[in-house]
Amino acid sequence: VQLVESGGGLVQAGGSLRLSCAASETIFSIDFMGWHRHAPGKERELIAAISSGGVTYYADSVKDRFTISRDNTKNTLILQMNSLKPEDTAMYYCAARPAPTEEYWGQGTQVTVSS
Repeated sequence: VQLVESGGGLVQAGGSLRLSCAASETIFSIDFMGWHRHAPGKERELIAAISSGGVTYYADSVKDRFTISRDNTKNTLILQMNSLKPEDTAMYYCAARPAPTEEYWGQGTQVTVSS
């Protein structure tokens, strides 16, 4: 599975961005899909995930501000980010796990939030 993220950019604090992750294959049966981020000097963290059944997970740092969704008809994973903060600045990566020992990552998209 190839994953391509888009939608990153520069935004002021309080603004919004919508990240997309386009998959090269159907994502209907992929149980785990998620968004990670990696900021300089920090560890990579899983911030949001969604199962094939629509069950979601959010890290405390983004809860109530970010929304993850998946459009199985377009093979796309979405991350709607609202009320952005400077500490959200990071490279954002999409990941898909079709099986426990099989994981795929996109190349990342940069999000920069200015204060």
